[in-house]
Amino acid sequence: MLTLNDPVPSIRLSIGGLAHDTWDGWSVESDLLTPADAFELELHTKNATRLPDVIKEGATCSLTLDGDRVLTGQIDEFEHDVSRQGISMRINGRDRAAPLVDCSSPFVSMREATLAQILDQVVKPLGAYQVEIRAEQAKTRRRVQIEPGQTAWEALLQVAEANGLWPWVEPDGRLIIGGPDYTTAPVGALVMREDGVGNNVQRLSVRRSIANRYSQITVLGQHGQYANDGLDTKRSHLRSQVQDETLARRGIFRPRVVVDSSSENQDMATTRARKLLSDSRLEGFEIRAVVKGHRADNGQVWTPGQRVIVRSEPHGLNDIYFLMSRTLRLARGEGAITELRLREDKMWVLDGNKVKKHKGKTNPDAAIIQIIRGA
Repeated sequence: MLTLNDPVPSIRLSIGGLAHDTWDGWSVESDLLTPADAFELELHTKNATRLPDVIKEGATCSLTLDGDRVLTGQIDEFEHDVSRQGISMRINGRDRAAPLVDCSSPFVSMREATLAQILDQVVKPLGAYQVEIRAEQAKTRRRVQIEPGQTAWEALLQVAEANGLWPWVEPDGRLIIGGPDYTTAPVGALVMREDGVGNNVQRLSVRRSIANRYSQITVLGQHGQYANDGLDTKRSHLRSQVQDETLARRGIFRPRVVVDSSSENQDMATTRARKLLSDSRLEGFEIRAVVKGHRADNGQVWTPGQRVIVRSEPHGLNDIYFLMSRTLRLARGEGAITELRLREDKMWVLDGNKVKKHKGKTNPDAAIIQIIRGA
């Protein structure tokens, strides 16, 4: 059995009351923008080995790294290969979002439906999920209709985004609807100095792009093209506009207009506009880093949602960034490494957990996005 002092940490697969933690290679992915985090385990041996009966497709399982849970989910598929060269085993699986991604949603059509009611109608039939809503106030939709053929995850994402929120599954299996906590302290620092002193990253790359980046987004809610379309005049002119002050200061004008009939009032239109603009900023900047080991400076396993300081002299970076995704990996020739992807801090899901305002300090969002309310 591995302990915290082992030089090469391994992953423990627990399933059906059994556990195994000796693998030749493994990886565990986690990405806040991708549903159903995935894992892969590989084992090679020359000893005669039979698969335990508990290893079956669809079986529930969990993965822990030195006692810290990193995934709760299911086995999707396994391969057992026997030859003269030896025996190999490969197991693939995903977290508890897998049934929501794979299966169709029940047909739901309700008026004045709350987010909690949608979760009860769409998520509950596919599993006994422990759901946690992290938001100051979830909005009530005038009408929510899930189309036949939509997956449960697509339906859930549709309702979550309408409330300015986002769904993801925590390592312990909880389904979270909300946003990150941008008040948490950074878990550590990634350092790349030109003289090499204190460097702790094996590789660091920065991507910047203007594609799909907008300086101004206008959302038209409940917008009607014709006078007799059944919408009253007030709703047909519902309008909200947001601007990216960073591009505006650079003299770049890239407007976009979105017609969103699901925006039923001014707050919903503004939430939608802020979401679209923050998404465009996320697309325009990304840091990729490869580090040794699987833990940050504070001892925590690298996990999406953490905030990280990046100091890179070659790239001119010295700021806090948001960890959007990571892959824990153990591979031959590489050893234990973690691949990190970071984006701008305080840019993803602006209307989930609110950033607390302190006396004498301004709201960080105000310096980034200017809101112009329409008539």
